[in-house]
Amino acid sequence: MLTTTLGLFNYWIVIVLMMLGLYAVIASRNLIKKIIGLNIFQTSVFIFYISMAKLEGGTAPILAEGIPHYANPLPHVLILTAIVVSVATTALGLALILRIREAYDSVEEDEIQRLDE
Repeated sequence: MLTTTLGLFNYWIVIVLMMLGLYAVIASRNLIKKIIGLNIFQTSVFIFYISMAKLEGGTAPILAEGIPHYANPLPHVLILTAIVVSVATTALGLALILRIREAYDSVEEDEIQRLDE
């Protein structure tokens, strides 16, 4: 039982990070905390994809004799692309928060909604 639980350790980390990020996005009223929660959530998805791509006994996809299993590099390439998109999304979100801060002099959702009425 212990080896099974430890063998799935990275999946437990994914679940904890995903729930932590989701909670931060939903429960927080501060826009910057929401962006941080979104980044935590995205990181958990990256860890999940990389964990699924792990092949026991697999090596780099370089043709050589005597190597029966090759690891597929496609999931890792997709994660690199997702990291770039994540950085761009974070930059855009922070730029929007700066613009909201200039317009409303606050980054709290409640205060922004109160001022917008």
